[in-house]
Amino acid sequence: MTTAETEPLNEWISQASSISSAWVAAVLASPQQTLAHLAAAVGIGMVMAGALARTMTPLRWLAVGSNVGLMIYGALRPSPITFCVAAVLLPVNIYRAIEVTKLTRRVHRAEAAADHAGLWLKPYMKAKKLKAGQTLFSKGDPAEHLFLLVEGQMELVELGKVLEPGRIFGEIALFSPDRIRTTTVRCVTACTVLRIHDSTVRQLYYQDPAFGFHLIDLLARRLSGDVQRAQAQLREAKGELAGQKK
Repeated sequence: MTTAETEPLNEWISQASSISSAWVAAVLASPQQTLAHLAAAVGIGMVMAGALARTMTPLRWLAVGSNVGLMIYGALRPSPITFCVAAVLLPVNIYRAIEVTKLTRRVHRAEAAADHAGLWLKPYMKAKKLKAGQTLFSKGDPAEHLFLLVEGQMELVELGKVLEPGRIFGEIALFSPDRIRTTTVRCVTACTVLRIHDSTVRQLYYQDPAFGFHLIDLLARRLSGDVQRAQAQLREAKGELAGQKK
């Protein structure tokens, strides 16, 4: 590039350097302005960090911090518009941050309490006594209730699995699209079960996180068991096929 071509660029760089130097000098000349711009830098940094946050709790608290920083900047600069905008947003973000924090703690408590869901579920349930050999429900029946085994032993006939007291069962069919029982449950001994209607189950699911987590845990374990059984049956079938070929 010729001197004539580079001259505008050099002039622009020189002007930018002069403006930057004047701005730095103005900021450093007054402790108040230094503090104001540091607060603004912190506030802007928190806004950028909030944009990268993946969860709501840190996002809200970073927003609170950025509002405080920008309020300090607006008061010391002074910049009334910046101060007013940050001041309006601060109580909103504080309220939301506290709300999200409380919700997070409630979820953690629900996770810890999920194993005891059957204890506080009992007041919503009705008792039913059955004799040994009696069938509670059969495969293909419509699903209308969730059950808790209180006394005795029951078996999942098709799976050959025994249910012990304290076990909640019958949840899979309640949340399946066709709402049909997938196995038969029969009493091995005399049994007492507690049952709760599907409509009440759904109300509790939406209203209480502990019950929701317990149901999700039950469904996950049940589906995991189904997958493991399917894999075992597939391996057994492959073994039999290989033996026949030999």
